[in-house]
Amino acid sequence: MTHAEAPATSPPPRSTLVVTAHAGDFVWRAGGAIALAASRGEKVTIACLTFGERGESAKAWREGKQLEEIKAMRRDEAERAAETLGAEVRFFDAGDYPLVPTAELTDRLVEVYRETQPDAVLTHPTQDPYNGDHPAANRMALEARILAQAIGYPGQGDIIGAPPVFYFEPHQPEMSGFKPEVLLDITEVWDTKRKAMECLGAQQHLWDYYTDLAVRRGVQLKRNAGPNLGLAHKTMAEAFMRPYPQIAKELA
Repeated sequence: MTHAEAPATSPPPRSTLVVTAHAGDFVWRAGGAIALAASRGEKVTIACLTFGERGESAKAWREGKQLEEIKAMRRDEAERAAETLGAEVRFFDAGDYPLVPTAELTDRLVEVYRETQPDAVLTHPTQDPYNGDHPAANRMALEARILAQAIGYPGQGDIIGAPPVFYFEPHQPEMSGFKPEVLLDITEVWDTKRKAMECLGAQQHLWDYYTDLAVRRGVQLKRNAGPNLGLAHKTMAEAFMRPYPQIAKELA
């Protein structure tokens, strides 16, 4: 290297931001995507708006636990699940059922966007007639993404670009207007996702449901990936929607 040459610098690792309404949502719906990104050395940050303490902790309420005890339990579950997946989780403790969007919450999300500079954003779809917290989280995630791009919007950190957004699959997709536009092969990290799911003891009734869903989406992935030879396979997958167009220089 000559005196005039500057040392080469490596680009920063890719960054993924996951905005989730409740403590378990990121595991069921995007645990595979998170584990895949982390396995490649990418940075994954989870913005968990609530612990799901009121609406998604029925087992704990039936056992006679109190609110603060349930919140602590769900926090512990989510922390262990995020660690298993290789991600960092940040808790907003905004209160669920209902999750009420506020200017303060939006400001905090803008700060996370600007700090993490995401290359991709994962969040809930716009519709869910069974749980209003999920569309509320979607609205805040999309609004903060837009505001974080505005140079005039106050707050710390550099403005961001326009990262692509992926909506992960809701519990009842047919009733929520969800169409599986992107099928992600998570076979290589399935065991990791299942371990993370098993951290969520408060919702143990969902372990098998989301295992079956991964099998079904895996069948669809293989059907759309090549010749339909009817061969046995063990492909596991997650499904996503895209609200914004894909930007490309070639069709693939």
